[in-house]
Amino acid sequence: MDVNELFHHEVLFNIPLGKLNIPVTDTVVVLWFISLVIILFAVWLVRPKKFTRVPKGRQLFAETFISVFGNILKGNIGEKNYKRFIPYYGTVFLFLIFANTAGIFNFIPSAELIGHWTGHIPEKWIQLEPPTSDLNIPLTLALMSIGLLPLAAIRFKGIKGFLKNFLHPTPIMLPFNILDYVTRTMSLSLRLFGNIFAAVVVLDLLYIGSVFLKPIVPIASAFFDVFDAGLQAYIFIFLSSVYVAEAIHEEED
Repeated sequence: MDVNELFHHEVLFNIPLGKLNIPVTDTVVVLWFISLVIILFAVWLVRPKKFTRVPKGRQLFAETFISVFGNILKGNIGEKNYKRFIPYYGTVFLFLIFANTAGIFNFIPSAELIGHWTGHIPEKWIQLEPPTSDLNIPLTLALMSIGLLPLAAIRFKGIKGFLKNFLHPTPIMLPFNILDYVTRTMSLSLRLFGNIFAAVVVLDLLYIGSVFLKPIVPIASAFFDVFDAGLQAYIFIFLSSVYVAEAIHEEED
């Protein structure tokens, strides 16, 4: 198995835009599907026939999710301001759950592996991987979450308070505090990408293994799709909310 092949995401078709042809990869197609599922899921949750004082059914599920997720943010951001961040972090969390668990498509061997087994590589073969195994997606999510920090700091502390953060605890820390934005972006993106991409590599290695290893693939896939995927989504949200808390909290004397 050539690991470099795993970094390549196949272009399924192109969208003509004037003189440009916008390539649409398998990652983009999965993102479209995940976005549609989340939108339909959200509409289904918030459109019960009648809201009741004592929740039940999907209303109970929605309120339980918001309550549990809100408690996570409240522990990091604080009781006063955490509710303002539930919409953003809740959306990112749901996206990561669906994106990370898209590894169910790893049950389908790649064209190269089919060729390894049969001696014949299919000409047209699509294998859809988790979008977060494409570095562009974790990097985009990290940029969004780190980009939220100055906006939140200016909203809660003003421009003066935001600029003061760069001089904490002493003015000599200015270049390091600026560099901190870069390192946090790299940390968030590479941590998420590395864990999900590693799952793809491990499952491909199991596929390549002997026939005795093939029964292990569904068990390994279930682990990476459910446990590890949920854990990585939680870690991403936890660290992002901690960074926001540091940006908006007033410094103690």
